[in-house]
Amino acid sequence: MQRLTSPSQALAVRGQLTIHSAPSALRQHIDWAIQELLGSTVQCHWSLQGLKAGTYKCTLSWRDRQGVAAQLASSLRSWHYITFEVQEDTNAGGELFRCTPELGIHRAVTDLSGAVVVTEDQIENILRNNHDEESIRTGLASIMGVSWEYELELYRGGSHLEISTLRAI
Repeated sequence: MQRLTSPSQALAVRGQLTIHSAPSALRQHIDWAIQELLGSTVQCHWSLQGLKAGTYKCTLSWRDRQGVAAQLASSLRSWHYITFEVQEDTNAGGELFRCTPELGIHRAVTDLSGAVVVTEDQIENILRNNHDEESIRTGLASIMGVSWEYELELYRGGSHLEISTLRAI
C-alpha cells in the first residue's frame, strides 16, 4: 500500500547556507544567485568577518525541494574568493558541501547526526589504489573532508570581536 503524501512534502528538505567569507564586491551577486534558487523573499543579512579583512559573512536557513544545496554550491563555487558550507538535511540523512578558495569544493553524504558517511565502495577504491599506510590515511582523510574541516573550523567559532563582547557581558 502506498503512503499518501503531497508531492511538496515528499521533497521538502531543511537546509543551511553559511558563507564564512566573501568580498564586499560579491555580496550583491551572491544575493541574486541565492534569490534565483530560493525565491526573492530570501534575504542575506551580512556582517563583517573579523578574521579576514574586507570580507563579510552570513547564515541562511531554508525549507525547499531536495537538491537545492547542490545548486547553491555549484552557483557559489564559481566565485573563487568565497568560503562557504551548505548542508541539506532530509529524514534519512543529507548532503554537505564545503568550499574554500585554496581547496575547492568537497561533497559528502551525511547521516542523521550530520556525520560524513564513508561507503564500502569508497574504502575499497582506496585500498585497491593505495598500498602503503600513509596513502591509505590520506585517501580516507580526503573522502571525509578533513582538510576542509581544519580550514573551516577557524570560521565556525566566534571572531575575536564577538568573543571580547561575550566576555564583557
